[in-house]
Amino acid sequence: MKGILYSRVREFIRQPFTFLIFTAMAVIFALLVGGSGPAGTIVVPVYGDKDIQEEMKSEIQNQEYFTFEWVSKEELETRINDGDADVGILLYEDDFDLIVGVESTHLGMIRQTIQQEYVEKEQEMKIQEAAIQAGLNEDEVLESYLASKEDSLIEIEKTSFQGEQDWLYDGNIHRIAGFSLFFAIYTIAYNVLHILVEKRNGMWDRMILSPLKKTEMYISNLIYSFFEGYIQICLIFAIFHYGFNIDFNGRFLEVLLLLIPYVLAIVALSILITAIVKNSEQFNAVISIVAVSLAMIGGAFWPLEIVENKFLLFLADLNPLKYGLEIVQGLSVYNYPLAEMVQPVSVLLFMTVLFTGIGIHLMERRHI
Repeated sequence: MKGILYSRVREFIRQPFTFLIFTAMAVIFALLVGGSGPAGTIVVPVYGDKDIQEEMKSEIQNQEYFTFEWVSKEELETRINDGDADVGILLYEDDFDLIVGVESTHLGMIRQTIQQEYVEKEQEMKIQEAAIQAGLNEDEVLESYLASKEDSLIEIEKTSFQGEQDWLYDGNIHRIAGFSLFFAIYTIAYNVLHILVEKRNGMWDRMILSPLKKTEMYISNLIYSFFEGYIQICLIFAIFHYGFNIDFNGRFLEVLLLLIPYVLAIVALSILITAIVKNSEQFNAVISIVAVSLAMIGGAFWPLEIVENKFLLFLADLNPLKYGLEIVQGLSVYNYPLAEMVQPVSVLLFMTVLFTGIGIHLMERRHI
């Protein structure tokens, strides 16, 4: 077993090109598709007259996921028409309008953010009117109301992956995770392919005559495939974490740790594919189709939240890449506790056991 691992490591040292190419492609695609600017910040142009600007600017500028930029009405319309912004906001005294250039995934959150400010403004006005009618000092009553809001004793918020509420989207996190998990499929699969190649050229028959057990032969190849794929994912995440200041919400190590089940699931899926195909040519064709399909259906290229087709969402539930993305986004974007990660981790582990069992059974039954 150690001999097989040693030979695989030596082979990697002599020919690391596949590993380096897929790693570089993941980094390049993540950068080209959306850049590496501040995570989770979306610039939204806003127009309002001078009075509205003075009244609302301090209220909406401290948002975590949106940067509201005050511009002229003409510039706002130009940005929307040129595609430089998906959504623009026109603020009035008692209402607002959204100018939508492209149906954005952030539209609901932007509307909710601005609407909340108008609701709070109306509440404050009604409190002041009630205080005047009661003969009280309106400033003192309003100050007491604002203080009571800040001193709320309990605030409960329950979220889950299946919730119907507005969802959060961090473009940088999504791109890094999506392309990392996507290209890791190729790296892992082409390492598992060695089992098929060695069986076809008779090397396994020669090794079986040695004291080496067939179980050890499987385990050593799968351990190596796992570590090369996992190291690639860790390297890509580290490049963005240390090189581009993507902090993953301060949970960088937790993200990497919980991606282990995803890598195991892809190793198992690669075993199943290897057991089904007859030669390396068929494997090359199948893995290209499977990898791209997993990425598209699993949400690596776009958020699943914008997909409405129920059949595609059903297929996504059978896709290990979806659960890998849920782990990354759950920790880095939603800041879920580790207990919330039990579901995706459990599904990935179940897939690992299922795919591995079926794949090895088919290999042995077909005498590949």
